[in-house]
Amino acid sequence: MATRHSTITTIAPADLTILRYAIPAIVLAPVWLRVGLLPRGVPLRWLLGMILGAGLPFGLVAMTGTRFAPSAHMGVFMAGASPLFATGFAWMLWKDRPDRSRAWGLAFLAAGMAVLGAGSFRGIDAGAWRGDLLFLLAAALWAGFTLSFRRTGLSGWQGAAVVNAWSAILLIPWLLWRGETGLFDAPVRDILWQALMQGVIAGLLGLWVFSAAVSRLGAPQASAFGGLAPVFSAWGGWWWLSEPLTGPDLMAVTSAVVGVTLASGAWLTRDAWAKSTAG
Repeated sequence: MATRHSTITTIAPADLTILRYAIPAIVLAPVWLRVGLLPRGVPLRWLLGMILGAGLPFGLVAMTGTRFAPSAHMGVFMAGASPLFATGFAWMLWKDRPDRSRAWGLAFLAAGMAVLGAGSFRGIDAGAWRGDLLFLLAAALWAGFTLSFRRTGLSGWQGAAVVNAWSAILLIPWLLWRGETGLFDAPVRDILWQALMQGVIAGLLGLWVFSAAVSRLGAPQASAFGGLAPVFSAWGGWWWLSEPLTGPDLMAVTSAVVGVTLASGAWLTRDAWAKSTAG
């Protein structure tokens, strides 16, 4: 919601990434300086999966998508597709097949995305299909982060610190290649607002909260947090950006929430969850 408001008004996606990753990298400098940019015992493949999945590449893809598609699409495609990709990756890599409840949840997620996708390609939301495809790519990257971080053994703060530090480093060649930034041409009020939303809420606290949830609960349960994303994205886009909510939008959001809840096992008790995963 805040990202889309910025990208369609005053601050370009590439400039938002400066706020998204540089601010947390500076704040968390004591953490990444202590643990190191290459934490001991963390295989390079998992470190790369973390950086690609939640760092600068993810940020550029997701923020660019907001220029083409409404906020409701961002919530459904990113929050909904991430568990789908995570399940597919886990199945391919570790033969981890979903149980019946998770399978039903994934079916609801796919149905919600199909409703929005059909509207995008039929021209109901002209040009939105470009944003939808970018959101799907971002969801795949985020799924890679979720599975990779779980295997690093890092804490939530350590994971957030390493991802943001490497993203800030990658910003240097990215900005040199672009040759300029329009960030400081934006109104000061917008810069401060996005510094709070991107740098503090999303880049610092958001990544830490999700990383801590993955560490303590596991990747499937942690994905339950994404169940609220379609609701807040759709409602925020309607209330703040005056984006209309059509019948298909509401159907897709509802389907995505039900799907994420089932796929994550959030409705199960601890004992039931242990029994389902053991089986």
